[in-house]
Amino acid sequence: MMIFKRINALRQILKQDRFEKKSIGFVPTMGALHAGHLALAHHSISSCAKTVFMIFVNPKQFCANEDFDVYPRNLVRDIDLLEREGVDYCFAPSLDEMWPEGNETFVDTEYLSSILLGKQRTGHFRGVTTILAKAFNVVQPDKAFFGEKDFQQLVIVRRMVKDLSFPIEIVGVPTWRHSDGLAASSRNLLLSDEDRKAAVIISQAWKEADRYYNDGERCSVVLKRMTRDFLNREKRGTVEAIDLLDPSTLDVIEGSIKKTAVLLLAVRFGGVILIDQHILGTIVHREGVYL
Repeated sequence: MMIFKRINALRQILKQDRFEKKSIGFVPTMGALHAGHLALAHHSISSCAKTVFMIFVNPKQFCANEDFDVYPRNLVRDIDLLEREGVDYCFAPSLDEMWPEGNETFVDTEYLSSILLGKQRTGHFRGVTTILAKAFNVVQPDKAFFGEKDFQQLVIVRRMVKDLSFPIEIVGVPTWRHSDGLAASSRNLLLSDEDRKAAVIISQAWKEADRYYNDGERCSVVLKRMTRDFLNREKRGTVEAIDLLDPSTLDVIEGSIKKTAVLLLAVRFGGVILIDQHILGTIVHREGVYL
């Protein structure tokens, strides 16, 4: 695996790959890799001739009083995992390389970035879309791979790519789960042992909602109330958000669910907010494999 710190060096090697008609897959991450990230790499390797894996902790997507300084970082470990997976290129730029002094240009999806999690974390998604727009410009991939757990982010990225006419296919990859159902996340490393055990309530809650849905319940108010009541059983967690939405537009579903609905959950354990998602009525998956 080749490791790049500089934009121009990566561009040169990718220019040759494109000249040789090799398809390029791209996986942007903030590092602290887990099995979910490696699943993204696997999908890229399986469908593209070359895979670029980006590791960059982006300060512009952290809001005031958030965990940028304590966000887990272990580049040596991450590189070892990527080499074992068979990734071709690791792009691990410095802050100065990605955000040179004087930078003042931003990319924003005005509506989608202002709702749901974006309402609580003002500026977060603007930081996400800006760094991704820059990374897409640098890598110019054919496909880019994102986990479905960050569902709002996935919808936002697809909107940005469409609006700005990036010739990139955005591929959503099913959430990788631990054997107890907890969605893989770098922030899981910040949980205490007690909170880690308690956090399984999140996946249990959407499974309970899914059971009600499959039994015929279609009232959004009832499904959200039932989900909140279930989550409140776990006293270590604080419910931050429960949303039932159209999975394509993120429009709020009020009244009866007529078509497909995605349930988005955000629960705080200590100082850590964990998110999860599930499209009601679909097959449950765990450990990257559909059951």
